[in-house]
Amino acid sequence: MSATDVYRAPALSTEGALVERHWRDLAARRRLYTIGGLVFLLLALSGSLWFANETNAGKFFDRLPYIADFFVELKPRDWFDPVRALFDLPSPYDDGSLKFDYPEGRVYLTQGIYIPEYFYRMIETLNIALFSTLVGSTFGFLLCFLAASNITASRWLRFTTRRFLEIVRAFPEIVIAGFFLAIFSLGPIPAILAVSIHTVGALGKMFFEVVENADMKPDEGLRAVGANWVERVWFGIVPQVLPNFMSYFLLRFEINVRASTILGAVGAGGIGESLRLSISRGHEAKTIAIVFLLFCTIVAVDQFSAWLRQRLVGRQAFAYGRGE
Repeated sequence: MSATDVYRAPALSTEGALVERHWRDLAARRRLYTIGGLVFLLLALSGSLWFANETNAGKFFDRLPYIADFFVELKPRDWFDPVRALFDLPSPYDDGSLKFDYPEGRVYLTQGIYIPEYFYRMIETLNIALFSTLVGSTFGFLLCFLAASNITASRWLRFTTRRFLEIVRAFPEIVIAGFFLAIFSLGPIPAILAVSIHTVGALGKMFFEVVENADMKPDEGLRAVGANWVERVWFGIVPQVLPNFMSYFLLRFEINVRASTILGAVGAGGIGESLRLSISRGHEAKTIAIVFLLFCTIVAVDQFSAWLRQRLVGRQAFAYGRGE
């Protein structure tokens, strides 16, 4: 072939032309959907900003340039004062006000041994999250088998159980806590009830989806030898799904730690309540100490949960895509 010859692609067959035309139609439709989605997102964002400005009497955009002022005002008198606030050590700036009364928050175990206030509050938050996760996972475990289509034959029982799980997880924890705060007043009890109820719905859904993907051969074998429903579930299904159940339990515990902190900000006990008070009163060192403690605790919980999930489920479940 000479240098002047021009390469020409072979003509497509009828079927090839049809495939190419279909591909072009799909590509054009994808571009259209992408452009439409971006336009919708821009309109929604513009509408949200307009609504925020109107609900703030037109002050939203006026105050937007000053958004960093809050962080500038958080600067303490000296950078060792947040450490004093974290460990309830006396401050040289103590003037008798609440701003520097760090030792007053100590929780004494004995006459000379104490737990710093914010560590105690953080332990309270972790207790709320852990207890709520245990309660929620227990009821979610009991209900998930009634909602699974491969375990429960009764359509009405499955329908009722699934709708119940949807209802209890439909409302955010802070909404549920608001009702219980009106009944039980301030304290950790409303937070425990709210987080537990929401956890039942969330874990119940995750659990029954795992059950529906279980291998049914052990169930068939147990059915063949005359096992009842409880025996088939306990010996045929639970051993398969338990590692995934534990993984979801730990994931939910991480989520509930954050939820318990948020609920504390509305008066439901724990570290969130201390954070709300320190911010509203303008106590810089206390706010920095609480934020630092929250950050370290959440990172520690996340890392511990990831390590424990890996030990329970197995390293092979986390090796996909790593070339292991």
